[in-house]
Amino acid sequence: MNTNEQIPEDSKIINAREVFGNPTLKEEVKAENKLKSWLIEYCGEKTNPENNQITVEHIVEVLAEEFPEFLMAVAEENWIRGYHQALFDVDTGAQLREQELQEKLNPETEEKVDEDG
Repeated sequence: MNTNEQIPEDSKIINAREVFGNPTLKEEVKAENKLKSWLIEYCGEKTNPENNQITVEHIVEVLAEEFPEFLMAVAEENWIRGYHQALFDVDTGAQLREQELQEKLNPETEEKVDEDG
């Protein structure tokens, strides 16, 4: 965008955190069981939110401060699973591409056939 261009007034400018953020972090945590009830109370005392609503983000902040090895174990497991999935996806994509190329070979001469036939 040229710096001389005007941004329409009704356009909302968002930052990177809003674009890449996790909306789950903003969800309020409900006391559905004993552990959640305890955790909500504990995190409420630690973070003291203005609206008295404890979100997932509050719990993550408290755990990061007081129990970082737990969050690291979860993050590492998540990273490993994501990396494994990415490698699987790359292999599957390569196999599909190879299959596509093989299907384009002329079965009689095993020469590649033009895209047009």
